Formats: sequence, structure tokens, C-alpha cells
Amino acid sequence: MGRVTRRAFTVAALSTLAMTPGAAAAPPPSGGPARAALTEMRGMWLATVNNRDWPSHPGLSAQQQRAELRALLDAAVRRRLTTVMFQVRPTADALWPSPYEPWSQYLTGTQGRDPGWDPLGEAVTEAHARGLKLHAWFNPYRVALHADPSRLAAAHPARRHPDWVVSYGGQLYYNPGLPEVREFVQRAMLDAVRRYPVDGVHFDDYFYPYPVAGRVFDDDAAYRRHGAGFASRADWRRDNVDRLVRETAAGIRRIRPGVRFGISPFGVWRNAATDPRGSHTRAGVQTYDDLYADTRTWVREGTLDYVVPQLYWEIGHPAADYAVLLSWWAEVARGSRTQLYVGEALYRAGDPSQGAAWQDRGELSRHLTLAKSLPQVRGHVFFAAKEVAADPAGALARVVADHYRQPAVSPS
Repeated sequence: MGRVTRRAFTVAALSTLAMTPGAAAAPPPSGGPARAALTEMRGMWLATVNNRDWPSHPGLSAQQQRAELRALLDAAVRRRLTTVMFQVRPTADALWPSPYEPWSQYLTGTQGRDPGWDPLGEAVTEAHARGLKLHAWFNPYRVALHADPSRLAAAHPARRHPDWVVSYGGQLYYNPGLPEVREFVQRAMLDAVRRYPVDGVHFDDYFYPYPVAGRVFDDDAAYRRHGAGFASRADWRRDNVDRLVRETAAGIRRIRPGVRFGISPFGVWRNAATDPRGSHTRAGVQTYDDLYADTRTWVREGTLDYVVPQLYWEIGHPAADYAVLLSWWAEVARGSRTQLYVGEALYRAGDPSQGAAWQDRGELSRHLTLAKSLPQVRGHVFFAAKEVAADPAGALARVVADHYRQPAVSPS
């Protein structure tokens, strides 16, 4: 997750984000013999789109940006996390000196302007120096959070190839139905894998965009040209996304074997009322039908090294119960080579707009307790870095005290 940044979806709508000062994490135990490290994912997303987590605003000096980034990495270490999903291509742009796409506007305020340093390169170095894994997080198809191509950098590929672009819901997207688009976005993303010793490649939930009422994603011409042989446009769209995922996985293995590839989808593949293989939920969005992402198949067939479904609801939610979805995803992952981690809505903790369950600082800790009963669950990833650092409701401090007192290393 659509959201401007990610995920804040309830069953059918976007939620607001809130931040207030919070408590520090519980200190690790002192004294006694050292304990062996666990192998589990303890991650955080670090979002850069719209300056969600970093930099705090565009136009800071390189020195200020570095200091803020290091502070967030230090916060991950304090919370005993092991992995950072760092968003390096938020809107068809780059947080490294890419030969394919312009510098991100979220660094300087002007798309294409050189910030005077290499954020991805330094993020990898600084993360590794702290014992953290760094996964480069890419958004494949989003071009802009507005619908005006003239606002893009003059040399932007979307301006050079306007036929690649679809305007939808007030934003610009590359058309996933064009083979030349699929080839280009892979080349642009894999450039970072070739240049830097990243530990993983990470996609979020945006493939075809989230539905906007009364709007049509205009891919008629691409469907006429490339959709022959498919029973429906929906099947063709799913095949387009499948191809991107399979080809990206193969490209990573070819360029840098050992780098892990994972995706964080919206938490509901399909409702059981739509498909008996689906979850007993009543979600307003289903990734298979609305985003054309067959996330269940990617796990069952082992296309991915890991999957992080965004289970951003509380235990007992009437339409999308965390416990129901956790069990469903564990069953999907059973017997697959794809490791299952769980995306956790730290940003909701203490937010008064989120309902009573999220005012209880123990809600997230109970999620981890429940997950421990399912051997398929290999860890958790928290959205997002600002809240990891500030912990506005003390929910992460509770998680650390209850579950992270023993050190851990990331699965490989």
C-alpha cells in the first residue's frame, strides 16, 4: 500500500498517520550468561516518498540528511531490529546516481538535482557497520503523485515516452501491460543491485493501482496489442504482474546471487466468499482481483524468498481479523520455500482515529505472541521508521520487552 506512502488501508479506506513523543525501548537484560542469537526477521520500513520517514523535509544539506539517516539506523539497533527496508525508488526516481532515472525530488525538492552524496551507497555501508541488513525497496510502476507530466524532470523517461504512461486517480503510472515498460523498470531497479551489496530487493503492494471509484485505468491499446490468448483483461493483467515478479527474481539471481527478493502485499489475497481458497474476511480490496497480484501463487510456487503480508488490523477486527489472516498466510506458506514474515501497523498504535484496540500498547505484543504458535511465521516488519524511533504509544517498547530481549540475526 492506495496511500501516498504505503499501507494505511483499513478494509476499504485510507487511514491517517499520527506521531507524538513516546517512550524509549526497554533495555536489554544485563548480567548472566550471553544467549545465542535467534534467527528471525525483525525489520522496519523506512519510507522516503513524500518525506514520510526520511529526510524530514526536502532541501536539507547532505550533512543533515546523513545525520537523520544514521539516527534512524541507530533507532533500529536500539529496538533490537535486524533489517531495514529502505525505499530507494519511490516514484520512478532514484536515491542513487542512476543512469536511467532522475534523482528523487524528496532529497533536494527538485527532481533531477544532485544531492551531493549517494544515499543508497551510504545507507548500505552504515547499516552493515551496525550489523543491520539493508533491503532496497522499489516501487515498480508509480511515476508521480500528481497527473501533470510537465512537472517531471525534463529528461524523465516518462516524458520521453508518454505512451508508457497512464493517468489514473490524479496520479501517473507506467503501464504494466507494455513489455518495453516491464523491461525498462527492471533495468532501472537492477542497476542498484549491480552497484551495491544490498542484502535484499523489496517491493511493496503497488502493482496495478488501488481502485478509484468511477475511474478506469486506460490500458485499452496495450490490451489490444498484447492481450491475445487471455480469457479476460484481468487474466492478462495478472500475467503482466507475474512476469515482472518472475523476471525480477531471475535478474537478481543472475546479477548478485544470494540477494533475497521479497514482496509486501496488501493482507487479503481474496475473500472466501469470492474464492473458497481465500481467507474468511470481508475486505473491500482483494489483491488478486483489484491489484492483479496473485500473491498466493508466488508463495506456493516459491517465486519469492520471502513475503510480508500487511496485516494491519487488530485481533478480532470484524472484517479482517489479524488472527484469521495470520493463520491463513501460515497455511499458504506451509511447505513452500518462501519465508513468511508479518507486516505490523506500528503507526496505528496510540492513534486516536484507529479505535479502541490500538489505544492498548499491548496489541502489537499480542500479535507476536500469537505468531509464535505458528512455525511458518519467521518474523515481523514494522511500519515505519519514524514510529520505530519515537514509539509514540510505547507499543514497540512493549514488543521489545516481551519478545526481543534475546539478540537475533536475519534469516537467509
